[in-house]
Amino acid sequence: MPDSGDIHAVKASPPADSQVRVYAVPPRKGATPEEVVAGFLEAMTSDDANFATARTYLTPAASQKWRPEERTTVLAAAPDVNAAVVGSRDNPGRDVPLVGKQIATVDSQHAYEATTLDDYRKTIHLSLQSGPDGKEWRIDSLPPGLVLGASDFQRNYRPVNKYYFATGWNKVVADPVFIRQRTDPVTRMDPVTQSVKALLDGPTDWLKPVVESPFPTGTTLKEGVKSLTFDDRNALKVPLNDKASHVGRTQCTKMAAQILFTLRDLSSTPVEQVELQRSDGSQLCVLPRGREETYAPDSATGTSADPYFVDADSRLARLSRSAEEASVPTQVQGPFGDGRVRMSQVAVARDERTAAAVTKDHGKLHVASIRTGSETVPPVVVSKGKKQNDRLSAPSWDGRGDLWIADRDPKKPALLRLAGGKGPPQEVRIVPGLDGERIDSLRVSADGTRIALLLEKDGKTTLQIGRVERQGSPEDSVVTVAGLRSAAPQMETVTAVSWAGPSRLVVVGREAGGVPQVRYMQTDGSTPAGGVLPGLNRVKAVAASNEESRPLVAYSEDDGIVRLPPGANWQTMVKKGSSPVYPG
Repeated sequence: MPDSGDIHAVKASPPADSQVRVYAVPPRKGATPEEVVAGFLEAMTSDDANFATARTYLTPAASQKWRPEERTTVLAAAPDVNAAVVGSRDNPGRDVPLVGKQIATVDSQHAYEATTLDDYRKTIHLSLQSGPDGKEWRIDSLPPGLVLGASDFQRNYRPVNKYYFATGWNKVVADPVFIRQRTDPVTRMDPVTQSVKALLDGPTDWLKPVVESPFPTGTTLKEGVKSLTFDDRNALKVPLNDKASHVGRTQCTKMAAQILFTLRDLSSTPVEQVELQRSDGSQLCVLPRGREETYAPDSATGTSADPYFVDADSRLARLSRSAEEASVPTQVQGPFGDGRVRMSQVAVARDERTAAAVTKDHGKLHVASIRTGSETVPPVVVSKGKKQNDRLSAPSWDGRGDLWIADRDPKKPALLRLAGGKGPPQEVRIVPGLDGERIDSLRVSADGTRIALLLEKDGKTTLQIGRVERQGSPEDSVVTVAGLRSAAPQMETVTAVSWAGPSRLVVVGREAGGVPQVRYMQTDGSTPAGGVLPGLNRVKAVAASNEESRPLVAYSEDDGIVRLPPGANWQTMVKKGSSPVYPG
């Protein structure tokens, strides 16, 4: 820093904003019913405060009833405005039909729910209203909330993960929602404040049964707070109302950790510190960035970050992350590495001390150490299915150390969990049950609260996400899977899936009439920007880490074990091998 010399004024250039912004315009004099509807739909895509301009297209009564925040209907493209028709005898005026293809809805909790390409058909009704310039057409009946095309939705909204604690476990779970990219037209809050408010409002209805929040019931931002400010050290102060004024330090630290997790992906500059304040402005607690990692579900596993695979001799081997050593696999210790158990599919525990392997014929599941030369242990699960494809699926470990697998025997299909990775297996009930579908494959999230299931029926395989609900003590708990919902409704069939982050999946599948592709998808069914990955032929398995910096790994029948480093194309690691996995 210079400590002498003259001071000169410098003009700072604001950063460029490359995003398109829509500025709403009021209806023109003498507008036709179709023009009024088209102008209203365009005004809905703006950031106008409280949608004031959009409301000029409505009658006073309709404006009073309209709640833009109630829900957002997302269509594949902006809705088509058909020609107006004369209304009914009981409701004269003009009816303007809206048609399109619906792909999702966002509810008042900001939760996104993907749908198949359903036909969208709604009607907007208009009537003549007296004004200073004579009678004009205005909308007096309309669909609830906002109706946006996909491109306008992506321009105006962005995904954010809120974080809550898994019930009975001090580890956080991601709850994906969508907030406005810029200032919210209704609340007038910026994205950071929107995210904190959404966090304080509580988890979405789907996730609520399996998570909890240390924020006391009724905790909100201090009255009148519309914007949260950062100081020169990028520390964030969050003033709360009286409900949180008397929490203890441990509870407050967990509350601050939730905010740090929630805001970590919101801006290019990380939040260095969160300070929670009482309603009188005094300090409740402070948590620096990095301290929240204590509550990450995979924080204590100590994994090497290397992927594993089954080599050409049906043994478990590990691949190095470094490009120089990537093609030189290392056999693990114990019966899985020395060939005593010939395997087809495998899962490595998150602490990388133990692995679970399905035998070559898919009939038996073994669990053994991969750190020591242990003896071969008897199988912990045996399937009686007559065909190989009717026996055991690939196993999966959650962050709590539980092992999951599906027995695909048509006579006695079952989803099984081995607490702590040890027998006896406990059958997990699926509520309300499967409608003739069979579990083909499964993957459990690191936090153990969600499970991704590939369900096969009539030759097609769909991807469903379910909640893992636990009752009782960790040692003697009753576990069920509930709330199944489609995570890739627009895919005709899905052949492989892996968790790739707190709320992100990597999926191998094909849309109707399309070609097989590898893509990222959120657990709510939304597709992140840049979700489609470079093409790869005949992909049979895929594996991803919760850390985005680690390369994606896949098994291709044409190319063997391949990896996709960030910003690069697929690279062959091992020509012969199968079943690539990261720990979990």
